[in-house]
Amino acid sequence: MPLKKRSEVRAEFARRGMSYSAWAAANGYSPNLVIAIVNDDDDKPVRKCARGASHNIAVQLKLKDGEVLQLAAPRMTVFA
Repeated sequence: MPLKKRSEVRAEFARRGMSYSAWAAANGYSPNLVIAIVNDDDDKPVRKCARGASHNIAVQLKLKDGEVLQLAAPRMTVFA
């Protein structure tokens, strides 16, 4: 599977007419995290996407090779 550059991912979103927020909602991710990853630098990325949701997003967008892992559901805090 050939990996993509972030510019290719941005072009694909534009070609499909899909927003990052819509993709994030459809895949269960934070829109802000998806935007941060897609708009990061290819050569010196701030987000390494080594684990967790960042890793899964990068794999699903074909920015990196790997497996999408099931993450534990966030814990809900109940206030009395």
